[in-house]
Amino acid sequence: MNWEVILWSCGTVAVLVIIAALVLSIMSARNMKKSRDRMAKLQTDIKVGAKVLFGGGIFGTIVGIKDDVVTVEVSKGMTLQVSRYGIQTVED
Repeated sequence: MNWEVILWSCGTVAVLVIIAALVLSIMSARNMKKSRDRMAKLQTDIKVGAKVLFGGGIFGTIVGIKDDVVTVEVSKGMTLQVSRYGIQTVED
């Protein structure tokens, strides 16, 4: 057996795996940054009177905000208290 060829092959595979891992980690970091920026913008758009959609598919209008709890009117006279982090979309 030619050990030199085997060592060079293993080294080449190791380098390719390291390069692939670096590329994937860079792409993941970019996607996380975009997601964080989108969530920060969504949190700043939360204000009384805004129409919102929750992750469960519930639509409503914000009638009150206290810390991390948002009071949402889902129909006339019916309000829910939910976490502000459950909001998926804010419509003005």
